Amino acid sequence: MPDLLKIAVYSDVICPWCFVGKRRLERALREVAAEASVTWLPFELNPDMPPEGVERATYRARKFGAERSAELDANMTKLGGEEGIAFAFDRMARTPNTRKAHALIAHASRVGGADAVVEALFRAYFEEALDIGSEAVLADVAERHGIARADALAAVADPKLRDEVVAREGEAARLGVSGVPFFIVEDQWAISGAQPSDTWVDALRQIASQRQEAPAG
Repeated sequence: MPDLLKIAVYSDVICPWCFVGKRRLERALREVAAEASVTWLPFELNPDMPPEGVERATYRARKFGAERSAELDANMTKLGGEEGIAFAFDRMARTPNTRKAHALIAHASRVGGADAVVEALFRAYFEEALDIGSEAVLADVAERHGIARADALAAVADPKLRDEVVAREGEAARLGVSGVPFFIVEDQWAISGAQPSDTWVDALRQIASQRQEAPAG
């Protein structure tokens, strides 16, 4: 599969399944020896979240109940371990608003390095238990990956970038995207959810076959 694959991913950086889905896609791409150009698109799980976020324990108890929340965290911790992800749910204090994080990703997409920033945001939230709704944390992440701190702070405060995030989410709604992760390969094939790597391998091989059979021009 020598040609560069174009993959668009709707995700949220506080979605554990999105982190898992990223790992599974990466493993499948390695297995089929494919390289991909990935575009990260916003999908806020909690678009009405207060800007300062909420205490995670309160949010989770309200959404799932305390016992069910603990069970879900335990299950995801086990699954994450199988994917090389060290989820730190026991240390996570807040569930953040992610609009500023998505604005940073949009900025990183323009200047290059979005993949690294997305990976770092996943790690910061899920493995380091940092509040990625904080502008200071976002600037730290950006600075470690080649984006000047001042530029990162300007990006997360830029109303035009935030409007762009909202507009992109509107596009997702019009496409019928109702959950994440949601992958669109070569603007033609849609794959929903954190599919197992084996499923991705089969899909990528089928896509490669169809691309080879397609008439040129």
